Amino acid sequence: MKTIFAVSSGRPPAAIAVVRISGSHAFAAAQALAGPLPAPRHASLRGLRDGDGALLDRALVIVFPGPTTATGEDLVEFHCHGGRAVIAAVEGTLSVLPGLRPAEPGEFTRRALTNGRIDLTEAEGLADLLEAETEGQRVAAMTAAEGRVSQAVRGWMDSVAMLSARIEAILDFADEDDVASDTAAFDAIVGEIDTLAAEIETVVDAPPVERLKDGLRVVIGGPPNSGKSTLLNLLGERDAAIVSPISGTTRDRIEVPVIRDGVAYVLTDTAGLIETLDPIEAIGVTRAEDALAAADIVLWLADTAPPRADAIWLHARADLPGRGDLPAGRTLAIAQTDRGSLDRLWGELHQRAAAMLPRGDGIALKQHQRRQCGLAVEALRNRSSDPLIVAEQLRQARAILAGVLGLDATGEMLDALFGRFCIGK
Repeated sequence: MKTIFAVSSGRPPAAIAVVRISGSHAFAAAQALAGPLPAPRHASLRGLRDGDGALLDRALVIVFPGPTTATGEDLVEFHCHGGRAVIAAVEGTLSVLPGLRPAEPGEFTRRALTNGRIDLTEAEGLADLLEAETEGQRVAAMTAAEGRVSQAVRGWMDSVAMLSARIEAILDFADEDDVASDTAAFDAIVGEIDTLAAEIETVVDAPPVERLKDGLRVVIGGPPNSGKSTLLNLLGERDAAIVSPISGTTRDRIEVPVIRDGVAYVLTDTAGLIETLDPIEAIGVTRAEDALAAADIVLWLADTAPPRADAIWLHARADLPGRGDLPAGRTLAIAQTDRGSLDRLWGELHQRAAAMLPRGDGIALKQHQRRQCGLAVEALRNRSSDPLIVAEQLRQARAILAGVLGLDATGEMLDALFGRFCIGK
């Protein structure tokens, strides 16, 4: 396997750029540029020179002997000046050394996975951390990258392994023990299997990580001319939808991503719900109904009852004559001229969001991790009175949980994951 190199800090120009080298030829490459290397994990100032002896830059050099490094391999860092010409000169000199090549996106992290320094859940958490845009996304990604998801899954695997060992003991010594003793031991194991399945299921049923990234879907619904587009523009703080007194102005869904108080939302304006013979308008009504059914939160602006019991029923256009009082059943009154009414609505949305998003101190799984853990729960709860079958079900559950950690990850899966990373990470 060739030794790889890349800039692992921000894109130049910058004050400092970190050039990272990882692999079996890392120390030889560093010595070719910097001369005698400093003691491991001690920064030392060195002159970096090309093959002709010309000075490229003066940089801090740090060497990290494997396998206790970020990649599990010998690793060197040059902390250079961050100008483009400096980086180009250093990378150009490295590229002509034997056994070296530029790194591909995510290759440093992929080698960490391959060499057992991290597992798949930690790698996925790191990928999410690099893409995090909100505080909630950062916290969830850091939780995974720091190994809390991995620790939970490994704990479940250890519990399954212990239960498997006890089942195997029953099978191995069934002839030596009396039946009553075997039955009591088996029933105790079954009870512990149920407890473990419930523990895993609690985590599976928690909100997924994707809600933090994709944003909560907030759909604004109601009849034509009820103020839906106006409300979308006010919440989104831009003129995303055309506002007009003409009925049917909005014929399709209009989506506006918004980040508010560290939470991502996708606000959706919909066509007015009305019976119509216009085929285009009818398509818009159908799409509006579908959006309302799939919404995380519905903002309902009609004077008639909302289509969902959990909708936030708003008294819109409260600044118009005759609409000043809040009717019974409505959650909030909204007025275009009253900024406080919008702040109160955002407060209600944030309160709803808190119950729908992963908790900062909890373990949040990605969708595919939830599916795998759900399959493990099914295997654990596929009840049988035959210890031999229970032993096989435990084996299946452990294999499924191992898949969450990437122990059976395919090359295609890893290519897709590490393709999300930047070069140098």
